[in-house]
Amino acid sequence: MDTGLVAPCKLPSAAGKVRGVKPRPLPKTVTPLPDELLSGWLSRLAATNYCDDTELLAHIQIDYVHGTALDFSIDAATAEKIANAARVDPDVVRSLAFPAMTAREASLTAQIPFQHCMQCSREGLSLRHWRRAWAFDCQFCGTRLVQTLGKPGEEQISGKLIYRARRGAGMLECAARSRGPKQLRRAMRAVTFAMSLKTFRGDPSFAVQNPRSEVRLFCLAAIAAARSHPLAKAAIVSKSIDDYARVALLRAFETEPRLLAAVDHIAQRRARSKGPMTAASHN
Repeated sequence: MDTGLVAPCKLPSAAGKVRGVKPRPLPKTVTPLPDELLSGWLSRLAATNYCDDTELLAHIQIDYVHGTALDFSIDAATAEKIANAARVDPDVVRSLAFPAMTAREASLTAQIPFQHCMQCSREGLSLRHWRRAWAFDCQFCGTRLVQTLGKPGEEQISGKLIYRARRGAGMLECAARSRGPKQLRRAMRAVTFAMSLKTFRGDPSFAVQNPRSEVRLFCLAAIAAARSHPLAKAAIVSKSIDDYARVALLRAFETEPRLLAAVDHIAQRRARSKGPMTAASHN
Protein backbone atom coordinates (compact mmCIF):
# COMPACT_ATOMS: atom_id res chain seq x y z
CA MET A 1 0.00 0.00 0.00
CA ASP A 2 1.36 3.44 -0.91
CA THR A 3 1.88 5.44 2.29
CA GLY A 4 2.69 8.69 0.46
CA LEU A 5 6.09 8.96 2.19
CA VAL A 6 9.06 10.35 0.27
CA ALA A 7 12.56 8.92 0.61
CA PRO A 8 14.87 11.03 2.79
CA CYS A 9 17.08 13.60 1.12
CA LYS A 10 20.49 11.97 0.73
CA LEU A 11 23.71 13.83 1.47
CA PRO A 12 25.76 13.60 -1.76
CA SER A 13 29.28 12.25 -1.38
CA ALA A 14 32.28 14.23 -2.58
CA ALA A 15 32.88 11.62 -5.28
CA GLY A 16 29.30 11.84 -6.49
CA LYS A 17 29.38 15.59 -7.17
CA VAL A 18 29.77 16.53 -10.81
CA ARG A 19 30.97 20.06 -11.48
CA GLY A 20 28.61 22.08 -13.64
CA VAL A 21 25.65 19.75 -13.12
CA LYS A 22 22.59 21.22 -11.39
CA PRO A 23 21.36 19.35 -8.28
CA ARG A 24 18.02 17.63 -8.72
CA PRO A 25 14.95 19.43 -7.33
CA LEU A 26 13.93 18.32 -3.85
CA PRO A 27 11.09 15.80 -3.57
CA LYS A 28 8.97 18.22 -1.57
CA THR A 29 8.79 22.00 -1.27
CA VAL A 30 7.17 24.39 1.21
CA THR A 31 5.67 27.81 0.61
CA PRO A 32 7.43 30.64 2.48
CA LEU A 33 5.29 32.64 4.87
CA PRO A 34 5.21 36.46 4.97
CA ASP A 35 8.24 37.85 6.86
CA GLU A 36 9.85 34.39 7.10
CA LEU A 37 13.63 34.43 7.39
CA LEU A 38 15.59 32.59 4.71
CA SER A 39 17.46 30.36 7.18
CA GLY A 40 14.18 29.48 8.88
CA TRP A 41 12.52 28.59 5.60
CA LEU A 42 15.51 26.44 4.63
CA SER A 43 15.18 24.59 7.96
CA ARG A 44 11.50 23.92 7.26
CA LEU A 45 12.41 22.82 3.74
CA ALA A 46 14.98 20.40 5.15
CA ALA A 47 12.55 18.98 7.71
CA THR A 48 9.92 18.46 5.02
CA ASN A 49 12.43 16.44 3.01
CA TYR A 50 13.55 14.39 6.04
CA CYS A 51 17.09 15.78 6.27
CA ASP A 52 18.90 18.40 8.34
CA ASP A 53 20.13 21.85 7.32
CA THR A 54 23.68 20.65 6.58
CA GLU A 55 22.47 17.91 4.26
CA LEU A 56 20.10 20.28 2.49
CA LEU A 57 22.80 22.87 1.78
CA ALA A 58 25.18 20.12 0.64
CA HIS A 59 22.54 18.91 -1.82
CA ILE A 60 22.10 22.44 -3.13
CA GLN A 61 25.91 22.74 -3.29
CA ILE A 62 26.17 25.63 -0.85
CA ASP A 63 28.90 25.68 1.79
CA TYR A 64 27.29 25.23 5.21
CA VAL A 65 29.54 27.88 6.82
CA HIS A 66 27.75 30.49 4.67
CA GLY A 67 24.27 29.30 5.67
CA THR A 68 23.48 31.90 8.34
CA ALA A 69 25.11 34.69 6.31
CA LEU A 70 22.49 34.15 3.60
CA ASP A 71 19.98 35.98 5.79
CA PHE A 72 21.89 39.21 5.23
CA SER A 73 23.44 38.75 1.80
CA ILE A 74 22.55 36.37 -1.01
CA ASP A 75 23.90 36.61 -4.54
CA ALA A 76 21.99 35.79 -7.71
CA ALA A 77 23.79 32.47 -8.28
CA THR A 78 23.03 31.16 -4.78
CA ALA A 79 19.41 32.30 -5.01
CA GLU A 80 19.14 30.46 -8.34
CA LYS A 81 20.50 27.23 -6.80
CA ILE A 82 18.02 27.35 -3.93
CA ALA A 83 15.15 28.28 -6.24
CA ASN A 84 15.86 25.36 -8.59
CA ALA A 85 16.06 22.88 -5.71
CA ALA A 86 12.90 24.19 -4.02
CA ARG A 87 11.01 24.82 -7.25
CA VAL A 88 10.23 28.47 -6.49
CA ASP A 89 11.08 31.75 -8.19
CA PRO A 90 14.54 33.22 -7.36
CA ASP A 91 12.86 36.50 -6.43
CA VAL A 92 10.97 34.65 -3.70
CA VAL A 93 14.25 33.34 -2.29
CA ARG A 94 15.83 36.80 -2.31
CA SER A 95 12.78 38.30 -0.61
CA LEU A 96 13.43 36.12 2.46
CA ALA A 97 16.75 37.81 3.21
CA PHE A 98 17.01 41.20 4.94
CA PRO A 99 16.69 44.14 2.55
CA ALA A 100 19.33 46.85 2.41
CA MET A 101 19.46 48.64 5.77
CA THR A 102 20.76 51.95 7.02
CA ALA A 103 23.65 51.82 9.49
CA ARG A 104 21.19 52.61 12.30
CA GLU A 105 18.85 49.76 11.38
CA ALA A 106 21.78 47.37 10.98
CA SER A 107 23.10 48.15 14.47
CA LEU A 108 19.69 47.25 15.90
CA THR A 109 19.32 44.01 13.91
CA ALA A 110 20.77 40.92 15.55
CA GLN A 111 23.15 38.74 13.54
CA ILE A 112 22.01 35.66 15.47
CA PRO A 113 18.63 34.85 17.09
CA PHE A 114 18.26 36.50 20.51
CA GLN A 115 14.49 36.18 20.93
CA HIS A 116 11.67 34.10 19.52
CA CYS A 117 7.96 33.38 19.74
CA MET A 118 7.42 30.21 21.75
CA GLN A 119 4.20 29.42 19.91
CA CYS A 120 5.48 29.94 16.35
CA SER A 121 8.82 28.29 17.09
CA ARG A 122 6.97 25.06 17.85
CA GLU A 123 5.75 25.21 14.24
CA GLY A 124 9.33 25.54 13.01
CA LEU A 125 9.01 29.22 12.08
CA SER A 126 11.74 31.86 12.25
CA LEU A 127 10.61 35.35 11.29
CA ARG A 128 12.68 38.34 10.24
CA HIS A 129 11.19 40.84 12.66
CA TRP A 130 12.26 38.72 15.63
CA ARG A 131 15.83 39.90 14.91
CA ARG A 132 14.95 43.57 15.34
CA ALA A 133 15.86 45.13 18.69
CA TRP A 134 12.48 46.88 18.78
CA ALA A 135 10.42 43.73 18.12
CA PHE A 136 8.33 42.96 21.21
CA ASP A 137 5.28 40.97 20.15
CA CYS A 138 5.11 38.37 17.39
CA GLN A 139 3.45 39.92 14.35
CA PHE A 140 2.26 36.50 13.24
CA CYS A 141 0.33 35.37 16.33
CA GLY A 142 0.53 38.28 18.77
CA THR A 143 2.40 36.38 21.52
CA ARG A 144 5.08 38.32 23.41
CA LEU A 145 8.58 37.38 22.27
CA VAL A 146 10.93 35.81 24.81
CA GLN A 147 14.72 35.65 24.98
CA THR A 148 16.19 32.63 23.24
CA LEU A 149 18.77 31.97 25.95
CA GLY A 150 16.59 33.03 28.85
CA LYS A 151 16.24 30.98 31.99
CA PRO A 152 12.82 29.52 32.93
CA GLY A 153 12.31 31.87 35.89
CA GLU A 154 13.21 35.02 34.02
CA GLU A 155 9.76 35.55 32.57
CA GLN A 156 8.23 36.33 35.98
CA ILE A 157 8.42 40.06 35.36
CA SER A 158 6.03 42.76 36.51
CA GLY A 159 3.27 43.77 34.15
CA LYS A 160 4.15 47.44 34.61
CA LEU A 161 7.71 46.88 33.35
CA ILE A 162 6.41 44.89 30.37
CA TYR A 163 3.94 47.67 29.53
CA ARG A 164 6.63 50.35 29.66
CA ALA A 165 9.10 48.20 27.71
CA ARG A 166 6.52 47.62 24.98
CA ARG A 167 6.02 51.40 24.69
CA GLY A 168 9.77 51.93 24.62
CA ALA A 169 10.14 49.31 21.87
CA GLY A 170 7.65 51.20 19.71
CA MET A 171 9.53 54.44 20.27
CA LEU A 172 12.81 52.73 19.40
CA GLU A 173 11.36 51.53 16.10
CA CYS A 174 10.20 55.03 15.21
CA ALA A 175 13.63 56.40 16.12
CA ALA A 176 15.47 53.77 14.07
CA ARG A 177 13.32 54.39 11.00
CA SER A 178 13.32 58.18 11.28
CA ARG A 179 15.32 60.18 8.75
CA GLY A 180 17.28 62.22 11.29
CA PRO A 181 19.56 60.88 14.03
CA LYS A 182 18.09 62.99 16.85
CA GLN A 183 15.37 60.56 17.96
CA LEU A 184 17.69 57.56 18.01
CA ARG A 185 20.39 59.49 19.86
CA ARG A 186 17.83 60.43 22.53
CA ALA A 187 16.65 56.81 22.81
CA MET A 188 20.20 55.46 23.10
CA ARG A 189 20.99 58.05 25.73
CA ALA A 190 18.17 56.67 27.85
CA VAL A 191 19.47 53.14 27.25
CA THR A 192 22.98 54.17 28.32
CA PHE A 193 21.63 55.56 31.56
CA ALA A 194 19.59 52.40 32.17
CA MET A 195 22.70 50.29 31.56
CA SER A 196 24.53 52.24 34.23
CA LEU A 197 21.82 51.40 36.76
CA LYS A 198 22.02 47.71 35.83
CA THR A 199 25.85 47.89 35.89
CA PHE A 200 25.77 46.42 32.40
CA ARG A 201 28.86 47.10 30.33
CA GLY A 202 28.77 47.17 26.57
CA ASP A 203 27.25 48.95 23.61
CA PRO A 204 23.72 50.40 24.03
CA SER A 205 22.58 48.79 20.78
CA PHE A 206 23.55 45.39 22.20
CA ALA A 207 21.76 46.08 25.49
CA VAL A 208 18.38 46.23 23.73
CA GLN A 209 19.22 42.90 22.04
CA ASN A 210 20.42 41.32 25.27
CA PRO A 211 19.57 37.65 25.90
CA ARG A 212 18.87 38.56 29.56
CA SER A 213 15.25 39.67 29.84
CA GLU A 214 15.76 41.94 32.82
CA VAL A 215 18.43 43.98 31.01
CA ARG A 216 16.58 44.27 27.70
CA LEU A 217 13.20 45.14 29.23
CA PHE A 218 14.72 47.66 31.64
CA CYS A 219 16.54 49.41 28.79
CA LEU A 220 13.44 49.51 26.59
CA ALA A 221 11.38 50.83 29.50
CA ALA A 222 13.97 53.57 30.00
CA ILE A 223 13.29 54.83 26.48
CA ALA A 224 9.62 55.31 27.37
CA ALA A 225 10.47 56.84 30.75
CA ALA A 226 12.79 59.38 29.14
CA ARG A 227 9.76 60.93 27.43
CA SER A 228 8.27 62.07 30.74
CA HIS A 229 10.23 64.05 33.34
CA PRO A 230 13.63 62.60 32.34
CA LEU A 231 15.62 65.03 34.49
CA ALA A 232 13.73 64.29 37.67
CA LYS A 233 13.95 60.54 37.10
CA ALA A 234 17.67 60.75 36.43
CA ALA A 235 18.13 62.88 39.55
CA ILE A 236 16.28 60.41 41.79
CA VAL A 237 18.85 57.71 41.15
CA SER A 238 21.99 59.69 40.31
CA LYS A 239 23.06 59.94 43.97
CA SER A 240 22.73 56.23 44.72
CA ILE A 241 24.76 54.70 41.92
CA ASP A 242 28.33 53.40 41.89
CA ASP A 243 31.35 54.92 40.17
CA TYR A 244 30.85 52.96 36.96
CA ALA A 245 27.24 54.08 36.74
CA ARG A 246 28.31 57.65 37.39
CA VAL A 247 30.77 57.45 34.49
CA ALA A 248 28.01 56.02 32.28
CA LEU A 249 25.75 58.90 33.27
CA LEU A 250 28.47 61.41 32.39
CA ARG A 251 28.95 59.68 29.05
CA ALA A 252 25.22 59.75 28.32
CA PHE A 253 25.12 63.50 28.79
CA GLU A 254 28.68 64.34 27.67
CA THR A 255 27.48 66.55 24.83
CA GLU A 256 24.93 68.31 27.03
CA PRO A 257 26.72 69.68 30.13
CA ARG A 258 23.77 71.91 31.02
CA LEU A 259 21.50 68.87 31.15
CA LEU A 260 23.89 67.05 33.48
CA ALA A 261 24.17 70.15 35.66
CA ALA A 262 20.37 70.30 35.88
CA VAL A 263 20.25 66.64 36.95
CA ASP A 264 22.85 67.30 39.66
CA HIS A 265 20.96 70.37 40.87
CA ILE A 266 17.69 68.45 41.20
CA ALA A 267 19.48 65.57 42.96
CA GLN A 268 21.14 67.90 45.48
CA ARG A 269 17.84 69.65 46.15
CA ARG A 270 16.13 66.30 46.77
CA ALA A 271 18.98 65.23 49.06
CA ARG A 272 18.61 68.41 51.16
CA SER A 273 14.85 68.01 51.42
CA LYS A 274 15.21 64.39 52.60
CA GLY A 275 18.20 65.00 54.83
CA PRO A 276 16.44 65.28 58.26
CA MET A 277 14.21 62.27 57.52
CA THR A 278 17.22 60.18 56.53
CA ALA A 279 19.12 61.16 59.66
CA ALA A 280 16.11 60.33 61.85
CA SER A 281 15.77 56.92 60.28
CA HIS A 282 19.28 55.96 61.42
CA ASN A 283 18.62 56.82 65.09
